[in-house]
This record gives sequence, C-alpha cells and structure tokens, in this order.
Amino acid sequence: MSILQDDPLVIRRAQIRTASQGSLRRRKVLSALVAWWCGFALIVAVVPLIVITYFVAKRGLAAWSVGFFTHEPTPSGIPGGGISNAIVGSLIINGLAGLMGIPLGILVGFYLARTDTRFAGVLRYSAEVFTGIPSIAIGIFAYAFIVVPLGHFSALSAAIALAILMIPVVARATEVSVRLVPTELVEGGMALGGQEGTVARRVTFPAALPGIVTGALLAMSRALGESAPLLFTAVGSQYFSTSLTKPIAALPLVVYIDGLQPFPDLQRAAWGTALFLMVAALVLNIASRVAARRLGVKSR
Repeated sequence: MSILQDDPLVIRRAQIRTASQGSLRRRKVLSALVAWWCGFALIVAVVPLIVITYFVAKRGLAAWSVGFFTHEPTPSGIPGGGISNAIVGSLIINGLAGLMGIPLGILVGFYLARTDTRFAGVLRYSAEVFTGIPSIAIGIFAYAFIVVPLGHFSALSAAIALAILMIPVVARATEVSVRLVPTELVEGGMALGGQEGTVARRVTFPAALPGIVTGALLAMSRALGESAPLLFTAVGSQYFSTSLTKPIAALPLVVYIDGLQPFPDLQRAAWGTALFLMVAALVLNIASRVAARRLGVKSR
C-alpha cells in the first residue's frame, strides 16, 4: 500500500483530482454563463429572421394568386398584372449561369484540392476574396467588359455576371469535399492501375458528390436573389422575352424597381415577388441538404 502511495503517477493523479474538485464550482459557473450567452446570441440571430419572414409573408401573400404567377405585368391601376415574365427571365439567367459557373467551379475545386503549388495558393486566396466581394462590383465589371463591348444589355451578360459570383462558392465547396475523401480510396484506385483522371472520375468525384451538390445549390440560391449585377446587365423588361441578346425581366429586378414606385399595386407586386424569392431560396437550401444526405448514403 505504501508503495502505491509513493508512486509518482498515483501522487500526480491525486493532485489533479484535488485541483479539479477545487475549481469545479468555478467551471460550472463559467459553463452556465457561456451556455446563457450562446442562447442569447441565438435569440439575437433568430428573432430578426422571424420578424422579417413574418413581415414579408404578411405583405406578400396579399399579392399571390394564380394570375400573379401566370400573367405578364400591367401598368399601375390596371388589375391582373403578374410576374410570369420575371419568373421565366430568372430561370433563363440562373440556369445559364449555373451551366457556366458550376462546371468551372468544380474543375477549379479539384485543381485546388490536388495541387499545392504557388499558383494554386494564389488561386485559392483569390477564390476566398471573391466570395466576399460585393455583388455590385461584379455588376460593374460585367457592364464594363461585356455590356459596353456588345453595345447592349442582355440576359447573356447577366448570366455571366452571376456565373462569376457562383464560381468561388462552388470551387471552395468542391475543394473541401475532395479533401475529405479518404486517402485510402484514392490510393486503392491508383494501386489497381487506374490513372489519375480515371480515379478522380470514378472514385473521388462520387465520394465528394454530396458536398459538391450542396455547394452548387447554395451558389444557385445566392445568385437567385442578387439584384445588383442584373441592374448593370439585364436591366429588366416589362415584356415577355426569352432572347439571350436582349434585356430581360428577373425577379430581383421586380422587387427593386416596383418597390421604389409610389403606386400601391406595384408595391404589392414587389412584396409578393420578395416572398416568392424567399420561398425559392428556402426550397433550394432544403434540396441541398436532402441531396447531400441521400448522395452520402449512396456513396457509402
């Protein structure tokens, strides 16, 4: 017994136990304070979101009807106007932006995940910086380098501007997802004789697909509500158009333009469009989580 008591390890454990018991009350108080502060921060973050959602829903639901989604806009004072042209315009712009931005972002993400050169470091830093650049700066850039040389506003220039916004988001999500793929899978594919491109296509990409899809849908969700780039590129239109080389209507432009008008019916349309954008963004975010979960189960 005395030998155990003289054991340095036993003595050290007894000292640690005594010190922990002496600081137990202080640690409990500190833990309670941190938990209370986290709860307070959660309330501060959630309450404004609930208030904004309630306010937009209350104003926007008054504008919703079948005709609101199927009719074209009408001048102020004439009932029956809708946002069908803006819905089609947003689908064209965001769909084309996704076709351009998502594949390029995936390729950039794969390059960053598999390369540690100085150029890759610069590219990674640039992607992080571009993620935080205000969208209006991208709009000015698209106006100067696309709209001005072409000589007219168009849906194509708007899609390119939104694609530029989407590329960094998709690239960062792809890089993180590829880096999380177990090294054993990649090494196993290489050991079986697969070339680097084949392993990336058949092993790495399927394993990283849940994160890539989540990043792509989140990028689409961000681009869906951007209005600043569209003000410098698409401009907006009161007419139904599917042309890529002409000005085109879009949902964020309806919110911005009609929301500034002094006419109650146009303001009502702006609130209804804002609610529709919120619902669309919510659907995309839920879809990203569902897709990531199902693809994650399949990849296992």
